[in-house]
Amino acid sequence: MRVNILGPLEVVAGGEVSTIGGARLRALLVRLALDAGRVVPLDQLAEALWGDAAPADRANALQSLVSRLRRALPGAEPLRSAPGGYRLDVPRDEVDLFRFERLAGEGRRALEAGDPGTAVERLDEALGLWRGRPLADIAEAPFADAAVSRLDEAWLSATEDRIEARLSIGSAPGLAAEVAELATRQPLRERLRGLLMRALCAEGRQAEALAGYEEFRRLLADELGVDPGPALQQSYLAVLRAPSAPARRSRGNLRTPLTSFVGRDDEIGWIGARLRQDRLVTLVGPGGAGKTRLAVTLAARLPQAAWLVELAPVTNHDDVLQAVLGTLGPAFGGDSTDDSMSRLVETLSGAETVLLLDNCEHVVDAVARLADELLGRCPRLRVLATSREPLGILGETLYPIPPLRLPAADDLGPAVRLFVDRAAAVSPGFALTPGNTPHVIEICRRLDGLPLAIELAAARLRSLTVEQVAARLDDRFRLLTGGSRTAMARHQTLRAVVAWSWDLLTGAERRLVERLAVFPAGFTAAAGEPLGGSLDLLAALVDKSLLQLVEGPRYRMLETIREYALERLAESGGLLDARATHAAYFLDLAEAAEPHLRGGDQLTWVTALDTEHANLLAALHYAADRGDADTAVRLGAALSQFWVIRGKRNEAAGWLRLALDVPGEAPEIPRLVATALYLINSAATNNFAKLADTIAELQGVAALARVDVSHPVLALIEPSLALFTDDTPHGLRVIGERLDHPDPWARATLHMIRAFMSENDGDRVGMYRDLRVAVTLYREIGERWGLAHALTSLADVLLVSGDFDGAIAALEEGIMLIRQLSPDDDAGHQRIWLATVRAQKGDVDRARAELNELAEWDAQDWTVRNLVFARLGLGDLARWLGELDEASRHYEIALTEMSRSSEMPLVAPQFRGLILTSRAYLAVEVGDPETAARLVDEAAELTMRAKDMPVLAKVGVAAAAVHAMRGDPWRGAVTMGATQQLRGAPDRFNAEVVRVSGSLATLLGETAYGRAYAEGAALARPDAIAQVHCGSGPATVGAHGQRREHGQQQR
Repeated sequence: MRVNILGPLEVVAGGEVSTIGGARLRALLVRLALDAGRVVPLDQLAEALWGDAAPADRANALQSLVSRLRRALPGAEPLRSAPGGYRLDVPRDEVDLFRFERLAGEGRRALEAGDPGTAVERLDEALGLWRGRPLADIAEAPFADAAVSRLDEAWLSATEDRIEARLSIGSAPGLAAEVAELATRQPLRERLRGLLMRALCAEGRQAEALAGYEEFRRLLADELGVDPGPALQQSYLAVLRAPSAPARRSRGNLRTPLTSFVGRDDEIGWIGARLRQDRLVTLVGPGGAGKTRLAVTLAARLPQAAWLVELAPVTNHDDVLQAVLGTLGPAFGGDSTDDSMSRLVETLSGAETVLLLDNCEHVVDAVARLADELLGRCPRLRVLATSREPLGILGETLYPIPPLRLPAADDLGPAVRLFVDRAAAVSPGFALTPGNTPHVIEICRRLDGLPLAIELAAARLRSLTVEQVAARLDDRFRLLTGGSRTAMARHQTLRAVVAWSWDLLTGAERRLVERLAVFPAGFTAAAGEPLGGSLDLLAALVDKSLLQLVEGPRYRMLETIREYALERLAESGGLLDARATHAAYFLDLAEAAEPHLRGGDQLTWVTALDTEHANLLAALHYAADRGDADTAVRLGAALSQFWVIRGKRNEAAGWLRLALDVPGEAPEIPRLVATALYLINSAATNNFAKLADTIAELQGVAALARVDVSHPVLALIEPSLALFTDDTPHGLRVIGERLDHPDPWARATLHMIRAFMSENDGDRVGMYRDLRVAVTLYREIGERWGLAHALTSLADVLLVSGDFDGAIAALEEGIMLIRQLSPDDDAGHQRIWLATVRAQKGDVDRARAELNELAEWDAQDWTVRNLVFARLGLGDLARWLGELDEASRHYEIALTEMSRSSEMPLVAPQFRGLILTSRAYLAVEVGDPETAARLVDEAAELTMRAKDMPVLAKVGVAAAAVHAMRGDPWRGAVTMGATQQLRGAPDRFNAEVVRVSGSLATLLGETAYGRAYAEGAALARPDAIAQVHCGSGPATVGAHGQRREHGQQQR
């Protein structure tokens, strides 16, 4: 993992930039990065983040921030706790600041040792790490000013060293202007003045150098009353005594650009370093990627003279040498003879020179021969080439030019900056606003970050709005015309850019590109093979920049090229055949993956399906569009479990409905699987508004599936229905019949379903027994998703038995498994439950910090269910600590969030019941027995709608507290015993149980309390339920209703 702070904060791992949201989180990471590898004490971190306004509980506040930062960072937890502080555990060279300091130090030592060439190389690389103002996005942090001042000084010193090194090399055209600009910004810095004098002298401008010294001498006298130092005086004498001014060298033929250069700072540094070392560097990339502009910008910054040879107009391979001769001057005109080559070699051997050969792809063979000849005979020559394919000769260093970086959450990136710059040129006053920024981002994304395409889109603002440009990108080739009149014809329209590359392809290459365009999101070599993609052809297309080889390895086609190729494919009549081949391949992939989603290869196949998801959906939509029910239904069935694992319930309902709506024949088992998963996902995401209809339809599916339950999903439908409808006897019977199912995942899940039935019936012993079996089976087959949910339920049982460490270990493992399967999954339920267990264990401060962190998350990234439970947990902790107003506030927020949301399916009654139970405790604390009794009765009524015995037991403990407050401790003790009957075991370690039972034992005495408790524990289930009531009559049992989601313990 790399951390870059020399500019806006960047965290890079595996080539991907991670976004760190929130100014305080960024400030924390930067402060730790400034001391990477070392422990930063808590007091220093608090001062760095809050200054004099640090919170009272700094340790908890820091812990909460650290926990959030750990989740945001990639990799294996680089943020470490240490005694008294925290440490960013990365090598110091992985922080750009320390890499800069190392390289700048190496450059300075090389300069002192008389090796200016190496000094320039090291210092260029060091300064290339700077992407703008350091600490740019945390400028308000209390520690930022001092850090920025130190970094600014380090940058200026390294810049001075580089200038001195370039002057020592003896060829530094244009350097005086650069130094003069720096001297203007630092008017009293003597070293810069000395360097400016040397630079002016090197350009034959001794008089200006001497005049500048005199001006500076007066400035020092007037401002400070001092004379220039000895080093500057020596520079003055050296200029004064110079016998004659050196002749100014030719700068080559590079023209000054008319527009700004945006982005590419990293590329400039890397390519410059390689060109100093390797002599032949070729920039390769698709048309419009900005190869020419990057090469010219780089060449202009080099100390050598640079000559740009534009090869685009050259149509004959034999004319390449003549084009070079013509560029270097009329004296070299004439035929491409051996004599011409000899004179060219003689000319290019005389001084350090860079030859920039631009647009080589259409004459690449001739360019390759010329470059090889010149480099072999001209030791002081360097060649920088731009091409859509490599020259393919020994000694060539390739640098693929990627599109401009696209916007991230906290950094709009160079693509957007380029659009804004060019838009402001054609539409004065144009600037980003909250209204147009999303459209600008969309334009840059859809144009793949290609600079030329972005510039053509920005030019359209002469007559269209940003919104209109974005809306017309579906017809990008008609839209993006009207480039600069002075640009080459092939750069004046987007279609011409692509057509130039297209015309350079062979017939076989064109046909393959057309067929590969049906992949919407990249592909592997194996996926491309059915469409004709041999390895040789794919390699050729990579070389010609029609495809990009990306991590995986996978091939990616830029959207602009893909659109062009799809047009050609449709015109040739091959579109339907290519899409059918594509769909057949991905149907095979999905069906091959499906059984592995329930076994030890689950993670590998989930990752594979995730990578190919856009292709899989494209296949599904093609099958639906073509009326291919067989493919659509089989594909939906094969992917349905993957969608459940990845938490895509809402989307899955729509995709499965799309598949099932296709008319025609489809195999029976895939249709039943797809129907069952559609019904469950649809009901869950629609708040179970039509639960009775859903149950009836599922019963129909179960009846059809009963004939053949060989598919593991079909074996679970009937038991799951029994759990939903509270038909425990039928469910237990069916589970018993199917526990010898040949699929071990099905057996494990049947045990887990039976454990849920036992829990709802208050049978903790049976629940524990089945969960242990389920956990063992899941472990044996290596299945993570079921294991995570079984461990979560097991943690509940372990907590009731007082095994806090076991419960914590189970939840932590569950969280790890969930994140392995879905890194974006917040594992919210498990994390809230983990904080609750920590509180029960006595680690209240840590539990509170974690719950505070969870409760403050943005609702867009966090389910309402989890927000509600985080608030409930915070309210309970506040109540236990005597902070009653704070507790009330959290409970009210929880109720408000729940009432506003349509997201609370299936378990909403007992959700509300738990909150009302906590509010009843609060009423007891403030001495309001009537309110407490009303809340208990309402909570009991809500909980019984779901027939949730464990939650009803929690309500019963609150009822016992109300009885005690009303002066009836005996009934309170009987009710406490009844709660044991309801949950199936005593809950001696629960904080509420401990408090209420202790109070009742004090009021009654231990012996009397024990007798009353035993009386309640011996009650039959209906009588035990009746005890959970504080009003004039027993609680009524509602009709069969909503149940909890499998594996989700609502506490």
